Amino acid sequence: MKNNEELKGLTIEELQDRLADAFEERDNLQIQKATHQISNPLRIREVRREIARLKTHIRQNELSVAVEPKKDEK
Repeated sequence: MKNNEELKGLTIEELQDRLADAFEERDNLQIQKATHQISNPLRIREVRREIARLKTHIRQNELSVAVEPKKDEK
């Protein structure tokens, strides 16, 4: 997972792609946990936090786009 500074440079589309990948990984880990095949159970926690981090950055980007004043206005 990239750190917060690296996530700030990504577009909303790139963040959403990473979020979809994280959801898929979380689902796979939960299936592995249910079937007792998971090798690293702490990875579930890491992925959950990654999802939260990505959602936060997506929301921050959405709000910054909505709040930015137009250059024509003074």
